[in-house]
Amino acid sequence: MILADKIIDLRKKNGWSQEELASQLGVSRQSVSKWESAASIPDLDKIIRLSKIFGVSTDYLLKDSMEPEDEEADTGSAFDEEPVRSVSLEEAHAYLNILQASAGKIALGVSLCILSPAALILLGGLSDYEGGYMIPEAIALGVGMPLLFILIAIAVSLFIFFGKRLEPYDYLEKEPIELSYGVEGVVKKQKEQYESVHSMTLVVGVALCITSIIPLFIGGALDEEGMLPVIGLDLGLILAALGVFFLVRTCIRFGGFERLLEEGDYSRAHKLEEKRNDAIDTVYWCIVTAVYLGWSFYTMEWHRTWIIWPCAGVLFGAVRGISSLIRKN
Repeated sequence: MILADKIIDLRKKNGWSQEELASQLGVSRQSVSKWESAASIPDLDKIIRLSKIFGVSTDYLLKDSMEPEDEEADTGSAFDEEPVRSVSLEEAHAYLNILQASAGKIALGVSLCILSPAALILLGGLSDYEGGYMIPEAIALGVGMPLLFILIAIAVSLFIFFGKRLEPYDYLEKEPIELSYGVEGVVKKQKEQYESVHSMTLVVGVALCITSIIPLFIGGALDEEGMLPVIGLDLGLILAALGVFFLVRTCIRFGGFERLLEEGDYSRAHKLEEKRNDAIDTVYWCIVTAVYLGWSFYTMEWHRTWIIWPCAGVLFGAVRGISSLIRKN
């Protein structure tokens, strides 16, 4: 139970309205309303006064997982000796607001990367089509390639601009943090409110990605030699881009809550593991890049050498697993 819920519960147990509680504290009813909705947190002096009015300890009010019957059993907690960075409510709110504003733009950039070859594919299909819509190959390349690079340029610009806005909060992914009193409860409540939206968005995004292959199959089945397979491929790219947009946007927003709460991939143990893997990751991807460039320039078969990237991605998981196993042993 978070601080906001405890204030509501204790106020109702005493049979007080928000106005009556506000009168005893010397604050406005709006202040009590904000506390109970987790929109703000009482000052320390107000916490002390609340504990006296309700007849509970300040530990009970401030510790989210503590219940009244646990007060006497609580003997304190062990503190991590590793230095941690404190995060205030204002900083947490600022981060979540920036992340919410940036998530859609970053997701749009990823979708534009997926859509970038769509025009080139369509124009290339028209240049090879002999059913009356044929256009010169030079025009297809002359129009399709610039469109491809324009979309990629827009996507990269979005990544750089909004990545810079989030840069001051990089420490949330790499350093151990400690939320100021009451902040954890506020963040948890916001996370709980968003979880249902997150789950539904994941379902929609995954469904769109899976069904994106259907237009290509239908086009190939109906008109194997004509334009329908090309149109089906473009429709598939649009569906995939839309699905990825939903997935990336919701995962970025949900990841913000996990970073602040140090959950999932952002737990302290995982952060420490990532720090230990930094050197291995750098060496591994430098070797992969060197092999790719060397193989490609030696054979000049760039249309085949790209296969090294998906293989390297799969192998990377094995390298990470082996390094973790060696450290544990």
